[in-house]
Amino acid sequence: MSDREAIFKDIRAALAPLEGKQTPYPEWADELVVTENHPAGLDKRVDRFKYRLEAVHGTFVQGMPALRDWLKAEGLTKGYIDPTLKEQFAADLEGLELETELDRSRIDDYTFGITRGTGGIAETGTIILTDRKTSSRLGALAPWVHVALIKEDEIYPDVPAAVAAFDDDPSIVFVTGPSKTADVEGILIEGVHGPGKQLCCLI
Repeated sequence: MSDREAIFKDIRAALAPLEGKQTPYPEWADELVVTENHPAGLDKRVDRFKYRLEAVHGTFVQGMPALRDWLKAEGLTKGYIDPTLKEQFAADLEGLELETELDRSRIDDYTFGITRGTGGIAETGTIILTDRKTSSRLGALAPWVHVALIKEDEIYPDVPAAVAAFDDDPSIVFVTGPSKTADVEGILIEGVHGPGKQLCCLI
C-alpha cells in the first residue's frame, strides 16, 4: 500500500461513523440570494446558462459532434474520457485518441478530459461536479481543457434550486469558468489551479 492509499484509508475509516449523519443545509430566503440579471430575450434556462458560462470565459457547445469539431480545430486529439461516455459516444468522437484510464505518470500527455457533469446553474453559468458522477477527479482537473457533459434537464435556474437538489454526495464542486486567480497585484490569470479552458457540452 502506498502512502497515498494509506492516508485515504485512514480518512475513510474516520468518516465511516458519520455516514448518514451529515449536518443539514441551512435555511435561507431564496429571494435574497437569486440574481436574474441577464439580457432580455433569454427566456430559456439553457440560453441563460450559456450566456452566463460565456461571461465567465467558459465555452458552450451543443452535442458531441460539435465538441469533436471544437477539439480538432484546437489541435486537441488525445485525452481522457469517462469509460461510459466513450462507449455511448464513440461514433461521434471518431478521429480522437481517447483513453478511459488516466495514467498519472503521463499526465502531460492528456490535452483534454471529458467527464460527466451533475448539473449546471443558469444564474451563474456554473457547472456542478460530484464524486459519484465524475469518473476521475484528476481527469477533470489536470488537463488544460476540461469538458463536462450535462443534460438539458440538469440545468437549474439558480443556486438555491441546485442546492435543494443535492443528495448526500461526499464531494460537490462548483466550477464557474476556467480556473483563475487575481492574487498577484490584482491581475487575473486563468488556468492556474486547474483547467485553463472549461467547456460544457450539452447532450
